[in-house]
Amino acid sequence: MTLSRRDLVKSPLVLAGASAMGLGEAAMAQPSSTMPGEIVELWPRPPAGALHADMAEIVEQSSSDPSHSSRRIKGISRPRMIALRAAQPNGAAMLIIPGGGFAWNYFEHEGYRIADVLNRAGITCFILLYRLAQDGWTNAASVGPADAQRAMRLIRAQAPRFGLDPARVGVMGFSAGGFLAATLATRHSASFYAPIDATDRLEARPLLAAPIYLVQTIDPAYAYGGAAPSLFGRSPTAAEIRQWSPDLNVTPAATPTFLLHAEDDDTVPVANTTKLRDAMIAAKITVETHLFSRGGHGFGLWPQPGAPDGLWLPLFLHFARQEKLIA
Repeated sequence: MTLSRRDLVKSPLVLAGASAMGLGEAAMAQPSSTMPGEIVELWPRPPAGALHADMAEIVEQSSSDPSHSSRRIKGISRPRMIALRAAQPNGAAMLIIPGGGFAWNYFEHEGYRIADVLNRAGITCFILLYRLAQDGWTNAASVGPADAQRAMRLIRAQAPRFGLDPARVGVMGFSAGGFLAATLATRHSASFYAPIDATDRLEARPLLAAPIYLVQTIDPAYAYGGAAPSLFGRSPTAAEIRQWSPDLNVTPAATPTFLLHAEDDDTVPVANTTKLRDAMIAAKITVETHLFSRGGHGFGLWPQPGAPDGLWLPLFLHFARQEKLIA
């Protein structure tokens, strides 16, 4: 049987970090050097706080279909971005944050394939390989948001080198990466890490955010079941629900937001999207929401019959033009 990203991500085992799911030879470790693009290190030195001194990066092929690669990576102790320049850049930039249940970064169909389309629209892209809560970190809930904040600031710091307008930087995230995108949209001024250099004086607020089939609320009544165990190692407290649910942190400073989900998503409840939409509307923040009847979870840009993967990116690009990401 051919397993797509959508099929894989429906399994709670994969979302919890199981490595193979019976993929046999399709799930083989690969060197991270097979990732094309320019590497931009997030931090001057590897961040402290790893609970396992011997943490090693593992890159796997999660697809058994030889015609459609879907690689993923975990064990990230050296968070970084992969910069992919547009052939005809228009000054816009997008931080792309793959998903993977806080256990993996699915950097291909929720990274490279997205960047390819956005590059053709003139947008320079930065795929974020961020620290994963399930890899074992002190303050596990904060490591992803810290990496995302730092990434936004670094893109602005290096805007002259990449020919970018530092005011036109957006963020797009998928599933657990959508949690990071929504956190940037709503808590961009929070202190997720101690400043280390002049870059950290720059703004982390994106011009716009696009959380796609996002993990969002930590409230057990609506949450993806793996969110709290991944972030806290247990059920959340009332204070943690309040602190870490983006829909409960929407203020007038939140960014314009593009939301997308499939109604038949049986991994992350669609209420994650609708609750954030309602909070954005209540705060009078520009929000555009697309709910597809079919698609499941994790479709990204994967050739999957019945999934909306070929439909939604043009909708996002229209939103990006309206919000002046694309001048």
